[in-house]
Amino acid sequence: MSTLTLYDFNKTSNIADWLVVNDGVMGGLSRGTMELSTDGHGVFRGKLSLENNGGFSSIRHSFSTKKVSDFDHIRLKVKGDGKRYQLRIKSRRSQYYSYVAYFETNGEWETISVPIREMYPVFRGNRLNQPNYEGVQIEEIGILIANKKAEAFRLEIDSIYLQALK
Repeated sequence: MSTLTLYDFNKTSNIADWLVVNDGVMGGLSRGTMELSTDGHGVFRGKLSLENNGGFSSIRHSFSTKKVSDFDHIRLKVKGDGKRYQLRIKSRRSQYYSYVAYFETNGEWETISVPIREMYPVFRGNRLNQPNYEGVQIEEIGILIANKKAEAFRLEIDSIYLQALK
């Protein structure tokens, strides 16, 4: 099976590669951070607040264009907290919308597998009337939590990669 690494966390990873975007951009009070654990995993954690119509926190990482036409899945090796998260990708950093897919976590280390051509376009929480992800190129990956609950969250990330499973 062919793979292409999008991000592989380790003890020397530069967390500054990841941008945190919380609902403060629209007046919300949620707080999320991205840190590196002593084991070398990325840790996306924080607390969601529903005050001021808030309720989301996200991280994203941009990179040079990766050709993805040879791959059919994005895989994430993560340890979650039993909560639901949203995987987000962009074909081009400049596009205003993201292609998304939801995944559930179970509190243990697991590998999540997302068929990339099933990811659909969303802007500000609304599904767009456009085709699903075309699977040609990718320039940004991200993860968002917005479960409509005031709650703490924690997601450890080991790696994110593309894989050809067919």
